[in-house]
Amino acid sequence: MPFTRHVPFHLPTDALAGKVVVITGSSRGLGAGLATRFAEHGAALGLCARVEPKPPPGSRAVCAVVDVTDPAAVEGFAGAVGATLGPVDLWINNAGVLDPMGPQRDHDPLEVAMALNVNIGGVANGTRTFTRRCRSWPAGRRVLVNISSGAARSPYEGWSIYGATKAAVEQFTHVVALEEPDLVCHAVSPGVVETDMQVQIRTFNPRAFPAVGKFRQIHADRSANRPAWVADHLSGILLGSLAPDGVVYRVPNESSGW
Repeated sequence: MPFTRHVPFHLPTDALAGKVVVITGSSRGLGAGLATRFAEHGAALGLCARVEPKPPPGSRAVCAVVDVTDPAAVEGFAGAVGATLGPVDLWINNAGVLDPMGPQRDHDPLEVAMALNVNIGGVANGTRTFTRRCRSWPAGRRVLVNISSGAARSPYEGWSIYGATKAAVEQFTHVVALEEPDLVCHAVSPGVVETDMQVQIRTFNPRAFPAVGKFRQIHADRSANRPAWVADHLSGILLGSLAPDGVVYRVPNESSGW
């Protein structure tokens, strides 16, 4: 998506000092990479996942095991973060699952239900928790980011549920942006990021996921985005130096610059 102002990529080490950032699904992959970068710039962190995340070295962090499909657990985590670190400036709903993959006719109904519960229900739980608490916190720039995917707009054979849930996340975020005009709300597609999820994608048989060759080639070309690149864009949104023109923002490819 287009944008009106560029993010400063040479952020000072204390650019996010005094900011509190929550990241769900932060024990590995993109979430863990975001946490590391935000910590480098001085942010305090609220980190949760199904496996307890490890705080980046030297960071001030609240870490917890949280099932994002459990609204009470998400609320309890938010309360612990607020009590320890203070009001949250940036809440990132990143937790998600990739499976089930392959033709929809072969999907396990239980895996489908899990994907819907995590990828949509978990985002809804995090969003509701954050927006409710924002009303009792002091006025300030507060940002909600729901992690989307290019699969929300581009149909891939073998990726029906993942793509559908990410499309739902984008529409959900559009509505939240209308309902919460005092918040900055974006659904952010980070591009292809070199994480454990990409490793898993590259293992799929082309018969089940015909586009696998595209992702294998991105890996061979070393043209995937780094989590730090994505984090710098989110930092720009938080600081106001990056102002996307729309609710949905697609992080540009790092290999091609701007």
